[in-house]
Amino acid sequence: MNVINTEIPEVKIIESKIFADQRGYFLESFNQKSFEEKVCKAVFVQDNESKSTYGVLRGLHYQLPPFSQSKLVRAVKGIVLDIAVDIRKGSPTFGKYVAVELSDDNKRMLFIPRGFAHGFVVLSNEAIFQYKCDNLYSPQHEGSIIWNDPTLNINWGIEESKIILSEKDKSVPNLNNAKLFDFTEDLYA
Repeated sequence: MNVINTEIPEVKIIESKIFADQRGYFLESFNQKSFEEKVCKAVFVQDNESKSTYGVLRGLHYQLPPFSQSKLVRAVKGIVLDIAVDIRKGSPTFGKYVAVELSDDNKRMLFIPRGFAHGFVVLSNEAIFQYKCDNLYSPQHEGSIIWNDPTLNINWGIEESKIILSEKDKSVPNLNNAKLFDFTEDLYA
């Protein structure tokens, strides 16, 4: 496992070692021991998968304490632009984001720690996207920020007219009106 640092130290790009030959390829997509040694201690308790078509944008989502979640995400089919936004008030990188292309070709994963909002947009005709989460889904603790918040100024890499949103994601607050995390809070307690 190769870990690549991003502009926000807590957000990590992970590359698995790929063994390829004329038959195809093999990779170890997750190893608890290696992950803890190279990224952080996290015990993933829920795996999710979504299938989406070109232009579908899911996000920016998170869960508040005591059900905040870290996520390890990857595109097993297609191409997505994945976004992690620091929403920890008081953090030196508050309001900043990391954008990483994840695809079935590059086989990269992105680790999004607790205290970050997460979203992605599909850049291929179709994408299958997997999430490992270190806390269970809790609808009462859901939080969201509007995808086109001018404060965040995220470049989604796609024309706005091509973006497809759920009804739920169309009516969420901007960063200034959302429930957020406190940088001094221990989100892993």
